[in-house]
Amino acid sequence: MPTLVIMRHGESEANRDNIFTGWSDVSLTEKGINQAHTAGKIIAKSKIQFDDVHTSFLKRAIITTNIVLDEINQNFIPEHKSWRLNERHYGGLRGKNKLKVKEQVGAKQLKIWRRSFTVVPPLLTKRDEDSRYDRYGVKIPLSESLQMAQERLIPYWVDHIAPRLLDGKNQLIVAHGSTLRALIKFLENISDEDIPNVEVPNGKPIRYDFDQHLNIIDKNYME
Repeated sequence: MPTLVIMRHGESEANRDNIFTGWSDVSLTEKGINQAHTAGKIIAKSKIQFDDVHTSFLKRAIITTNIVLDEINQNFIPEHKSWRLNERHYGGLRGKNKLKVKEQVGAKQLKIWRRSFTVVPPLLTKRDEDSRYDRYGVKIPLSESLQMAQERLIPYWVDHIAPRLLDGKNQLIVAHGSTLRALIKFLENISDEDIPNVEVPNGKPIRYDFDQHLNIIDKNYME
């Protein structure tokens, strides 16, 4: 019976300051570092032996991953990084304070941009360039809806995570709030209307146990 554990990185500086981040790189706060250590200790209690860990290209997730691996004493397992696990790109909202955006456009529009599945936030006027993506031929998005983030995420699930689970190999994913919401929507077949109500808190590991066909047998927040 394969097990998947997913968790969002610890609190970042942008989380603390209530700023849209997306593909921008920001560090963990002291609280975020402590959250990562706590999550690792919680996972360690389960005694799950992982075969692989998957994370994004963004350091808030990578640092969280390394702290968790230290805490569970499994630094030796293969660590796979993919841009497909990056946070959703918030386009023209990036770097803006969420409360100030709320004052400018209203709570209803802000909620649509943040929580809707299909609506794309305002586009950047110019595409960013970053050498870490050049080798993969990846064009950084001008903006993404949650649906667009899911569309880039699911091929990674299909090609790199699901096959390992089907082989009975336990997997750990350390990623971001939006991409994990997109994955949860896919795994649990959550409707477009209900996905705005799904929240993934920082540093709280979620455990899925599957049968041999990857049907979910059990899901719980690890404590």
